[in-house]
Amino acid sequence: MASIALRSRLIPRLTKLGSRNPRVFSTEASSSNSTSKYSSKYQEISSVQSMFSDFPPPNPPPPPQAEAAAAAALGKERKGLKYLSYGLFWAFTGATAAIGYASYAYTLDQVNEKTKAFRESAAKQAQTPVDNSAGIIDKYQTMLYSNAMTVSAQAIDKYLELREVVEEHVKGFTEPLSEKLLPDLHPAEQNAFTLVLDLNETLLYSDWKRERGWRTFKRPGVDAFLEHLAKFYEIVVYSDQMDMYVLPCCEKLDPNGQLIRYRLARGATKYENGKHYRDLSKLNRDPKRILYISANSFESTLQPENCVPIKPYKLETDDTALIDLIPFLEYVARNSPADIRPVLASYERKDVAKEFIDRSIEYQKRMQEQRGQGRFWKR
Repeated sequence: MASIALRSRLIPRLTKLGSRNPRVFSTEASSSNSTSKYSSKYQEISSVQSMFSDFPPPNPPPPPQAEAAAAAALGKERKGLKYLSYGLFWAFTGATAAIGYASYAYTLDQVNEKTKAFRESAAKQAQTPVDNSAGIIDKYQTMLYSNAMTVSAQAIDKYLELREVVEEHVKGFTEPLSEKLLPDLHPAEQNAFTLVLDLNETLLYSDWKRERGWRTFKRPGVDAFLEHLAKFYEIVVYSDQMDMYVLPCCEKLDPNGQLIRYRLARGATKYENGKHYRDLSKLNRDPKRILYISANSFESTLQPENCVPIKPYKLETDDTALIDLIPFLEYVARNSPADIRPVLASYERKDVAKEFIDRSIEYQKRMQEQRGQGRFWKR
């Protein structure tokens, strides 16, 4: 567009110049004519420059010193932001580490007790009026200290509230369903003993094979064991398996529902350190009158003093462990000791059935010897 405008202005001028002085375009021009020719060209170039002078000139480049100062200021700003981000990161990391350590090392009540004095001090500091007679620096320091105390105390309060909510939710998965898993005993059965039985490897054994899948087998003598001891004990099945496994198994063991009074599954256990434990303290029964029989009794309950160990059942055809326990359990029910726990402790985690038979034989021998001595003195 600029070239077109330039031509439109130059052509008329050249035409007028040629009509006034035709010798300008002649090849026989003198030196004076050549001089006028160059002057006319100079005037034309000046007119072209004046035409382009209508546009504003570009901004002049900034001086080198101004560029260096701007770069230095930008560098300082970025450096400050970098330090600020580092400070915020390490502050967040320290706060997270402190919260994690407090959650791991202390209970909610302990954290509440240890921070109680600090939170009370922060509340008093926030209520303290500002001393108007103090200097500006002192007022600023007091305000900064008060705000820091208040923010820290509020953060601790929020932590305690959040931890309480989280622990309440977690408790629903780790604690038994109720503080009283069993209803109260009938007044006529206040002196009765409670016999708590495990399922796996104690009364039953579950096995899986590719050609037939899962199958569950009764332990030899389990029917006679339940039928006989139901006359002396309140029988409770307490397993760490799901309801969908426990209830059908109990129906097979007690189809009429007259031998096993209560059935407790995984929801009634306490989850701790990756395992489900039977918490006998939640049974709503006197711990002095509870016996817990399991193939893994000492590892599966929180009250090992109530345990009666038994050999694990692994599909042995000659297994008689349940039948062998009947004499001991019947003896306990008939003699009704005031506290079963010292009695069980005297067996020192040995095979109770075998140890009880050995003690019975030894006791009978001593009785026979005493009777023989009595007959000798009578003679």
